[in-house]
Amino acid sequence: MNPAHAAMPLHARIQRAIRQLILDGALASGKPLPASRTLASSLGVSRDTVESAYAQLHAEGFIERRVGSGSFVAEMTGFTPGQRRSRRDALLRNQTPNLSKRGASMFRSGGAREILLSRPFTQGVPETRTFPLPLWERLERQVLKEAGTQALLHGDPQGAEPLRKAIADYVNLERGARATADRVLVLTSSQQAMTLCANMLLDPGDRIFIEDPVYYGARRAFDAAGLECVPVRVDRHGIVVEQIMESPRKAKAVSLTPSHQFPTGAELALDRRLALIEWAARYQAWIIEDDYDSEFHYAGKPTACVQGLDRHDRTIYIGTFTKSLFPSLRIGYVVLPPQLVKPMTVARTLLDGHTATIAQLTLARFMEGGHFGAHVRAMRGVYAERLEVLTGLVNEHLSPFVESHVPIGGLQMPCVLTCDLSERAAIDAARRVGIDLLGLSALHAAGSGKAGFLMGFAAYTPAEIEVAVKKLASALQSVALQKRR
Repeated sequence: MNPAHAAMPLHARIQRAIRQLILDGALASGKPLPASRTLASSLGVSRDTVESAYAQLHAEGFIERRVGSGSFVAEMTGFTPGQRRSRRDALLRNQTPNLSKRGASMFRSGGAREILLSRPFTQGVPETRTFPLPLWERLERQVLKEAGTQALLHGDPQGAEPLRKAIADYVNLERGARATADRVLVLTSSQQAMTLCANMLLDPGDRIFIEDPVYYGARRAFDAAGLECVPVRVDRHGIVVEQIMESPRKAKAVSLTPSHQFPTGAELALDRRLALIEWAARYQAWIIEDDYDSEFHYAGKPTACVQGLDRHDRTIYIGTFTKSLFPSLRIGYVVLPPQLVKPMTVARTLLDGHTATIAQLTLARFMEGGHFGAHVRAMRGVYAERLEVLTGLVNEHLSPFVESHVPIGGLQMPCVLTCDLSERAAIDAARRVGIDLLGLSALHAAGSGKAGFLMGFAAYTPAEIEVAVKKLASALQSVALQKRR
């Protein structure tokens, strides 16, 4: 019998086992079942238990009971018993699913990238081992004590007001934004924000300018929505806006990571920010600004966000606490132009209703008490030190293979291959020794990027980074030697 049924009463377990045999075709229509006394003796149960199972099967129409003859599998018109479950499930798994065009596009995108938390150099993962859990737990207890059972009910789909106010205050002060609580929409992630923008602001077939190279999450959201992504080259000053201005075919939006361009780390120059704002106003296009890890800037003070410079309200500002606090918090947000607040809020109710209330209220207290700012400042120092350590170790041990491009901020460092190893060979070699690298070439939409990989450093101590870099150097050396033979 199925182990999942072990907690059921005996008669229910027997009834389900027989029913499954009938559905799988192991017991064909008209086949006689054992007499209740015989089956009871065989199973070591009472006859009443078997009678109860047979009675339920009869009530459901799976068996017929004939006075003086016994019990038989019923004839079920319109139903053809299938193969055994294991064979049937295997066949179904291998079938091409009958998906919609948008569903097929989402499936082809591959979804979110697998996060291998135990492996060094996974990009985009913050340090969580030093997070102030006792403080967070105390604030959560305060929330539950004061809100009581109200915290267990459905929340405001736009987000809890205390958190929306805390977010607005934070981005105004730290990022130079123009935000108010009524313009903030709390979501579960920046990826959800991208999906909402792609589906609410553009139609399938519409054009959107994207950075080249580009953040894979944004590209997948836009592809899944059926948009035509137009890659625009990125240099050391960010996206090359001249290509947008001179494009013969206009687009309805542009997607940017201006604080630390993903994956190059470049900061978008102020004159380019202003030019994009004027372009969006002239053509009534949208600027989708993903400010995914702007808290962690290591060289000087970061430039104000595009949204704060945009007096025309054509910029949608996206932020997340996944990088600044911890991934499982599942809270992101978007600061919207006033005219988009209501339609975006309605749209998110169709996706997941609302974000978890208790986590929102706890985060609001964490921010109101100054703990968020203190945590970010502390981690900024930690990450800056780890970046410095990684840079030195890469230059010392990996210089025969790569050239490091030290970013001004963020949680990962790009490295460009300078040897004759292929990107795939390098990544596979790293994976074999328990190291996770993200290839650079696949992030270039136009397919013209240099081969290399990203090395996430935030979640690993200097000692862990040193061990991993040496292990990676040994793995690459081994592959290079094999290649020469």
